[in-house]
Amino acid sequence: MIKGVTFDLWDTMVRDDSDEPVRAARGLRPKKAERRYVLWEALNAIQPIAFEQVELAYDVGDAAFNEVWHEQFVTWTIADRLRVILNGLGRALPEPDFARVVRAHEAMEVEISPDPIEGIAEALADLAQRYKLCVISDTIVTPANGLRAVLEKHGIKQYFSGFAFSDEVGRSKPHRAMFDAAADQLGLALAELVHIGDRDHNDVKGPQSLGMKAILFTASRAHDKDTTSAEAVCERHADLPGIVDSLAGR
Repeated sequence: MIKGVTFDLWDTMVRDDSDEPVRAARGLRPKKAERRYVLWEALNAIQPIAFEQVELAYDVGDAAFNEVWHEQFVTWTIADRLRVILNGLGRALPEPDFARVVRAHEAMEVEISPDPIEGIAEALADLAQRYKLCVISDTIVTPANGLRAVLEKHGIKQYFSGFAFSDEVGRSKPHRAMFDAAADQLGLALAELVHIGDRDHNDVKGPQSLGMKAILFTASRAHDKDTTSAEAVCERHADLPGIVDSLAGR
């Protein structure tokens, strides 16, 4: 019997990049541009450097991050990523300046947070009455403590008994360590869990390979809908409790 439900975060509970219109309305740069600008500004204040040079090095650093993320199932922290970029530039920052740049990256999605997906709070409140809940999420820019703050801001952190974030676990989805961390925190076996997420490779086939069930969530991202191996497909959170109960045999 299913006793626990695990949730991906981005495009499952929170709509990725839904904060960008808010930034634009406030006259702020898009996040991608702002990250590069913050690093350039810190470097340029010490010794002049062309913005284009920093931008190129940042793009190379992002490519390296993606390679490690997808091939080794590890998500470097922002501090790690910035060190790679600085090494590529042959530059360094004094520790206080480096720490300030790191904080600016980590706080960006906390200060102006992406929106929760419609119906998630109600679905979690319903499910939490019958199941133990846990978040399983990769941390790409915002670290675990920042993502907890985003969930708290949206009033949904309270429903979770565990959090498996890749920067804390040391691996990223679909590595088994992420799902084991969730099961351990909930005190359940993997076979007693169903995972919900928007990507077939990470959120469906990953957990299924471990004996879990999986639900593909398609409200924000439906790319894998026609090819998924998920036990169920959910198009809106209002339907989620019923789908989980059906898979649990309730």
